[in-house]
Amino acid sequence: MNHQNKISVAILLPVYNRIQYTKRSLEDLKTNIPNAKDCLFHIVLIDDGSSDGTTDWVRTNYPSVHILKGYGNLWWSGAINKGAGYAKEKLNADYLLLWNNDIVVDPSYFLKLAKIARKNDKNTITGSKIYVKESPGTVWSVGGYFHPKTGKLGMHGYFKKDMEEYSKVFHADWLTGMGTLIPVNVIDAIGYWDNVHFPQYHGDSDFTYRAKLKGYNIVVDPDLVLFNSTTSSGIEHAGNLKKLFKLFTDIRSKSNFKRNFKFYQLHATSIRAYIPFILLYVRIFLGFFKWKVFNLFGIHKR
Repeated sequence: MNHQNKISVAILLPVYNRIQYTKRSLEDLKTNIPNAKDCLFHIVLIDDGSSDGTTDWVRTNYPSVHILKGYGNLWWSGAINKGAGYAKEKLNADYLLLWNNDIVVDPSYFLKLAKIARKNDKNTITGSKIYVKESPGTVWSVGGYFHPKTGKLGMHGYFKKDMEEYSKVFHADWLTGMGTLIPVNVIDAIGYWDNVHFPQYHGDSDFTYRAKLKGYNIVVDPDLVLFNSTTSSGIEHAGNLKKLFKLFTDIRSKSNFKRNFKFYQLHATSIRAYIPFILLYVRIFLGFFKWKVFNLFGIHKR
């Protein structure tokens, strides 16, 4: 099969420092991509102002990787937008594949992905079945759910033991920003990622949920297996009031109040949908003060 007949897939890899992860990720991709003969894969690395020599190292060791530069203000959604625009306009890619530098790929991943890309119609966005790297047999995600009337929001299979239900093609409401295969034509229908309201968290869920509302099929294919490292838990308050405030305001925090509220504001269809949103912050507050009281009695959280 010549290049003209091959499906073109651009792997979008946003990075900021953590060069050791990027080195492992590129080696992982180099080892496994050649298994897929009937797809043309382009790695598009978006370096958002790394200070650890990432760009120079990649240029020297992986000259075929397309490198785009940011200045530390792209965040995740901005980096994906930059990579997607480049893949669409310069590489004429058929698909975008969202990637992280801290995931590990199953050896048959790209072979199976190539088959899925060839058989899928352009109305389907396909996610990967993601396991917890540190806990064999434990699922991290088979896609996400959001109920606009009740406000229930989360991921299917989150830290649950694998089961038969997750071994079939699974329909979801939204998908994560790792191992998600997106036809480029989706951008023409719904626009790019919302880097204004969701520069970091909810960038992935908002984009794929908007695609679902436009009639695209959002599925997880269990043949696409990835392993996600969950040892980095992000920002925590650690019993400190200043850190609690940071938990609610920092762009890097999953508990960022403004971003979470905006997601509900854009997608909830009833007042009661805000109840889970409110309860989330009530639980965080109660947990914070509960451990303050326990600490007075010498009881400390492990």
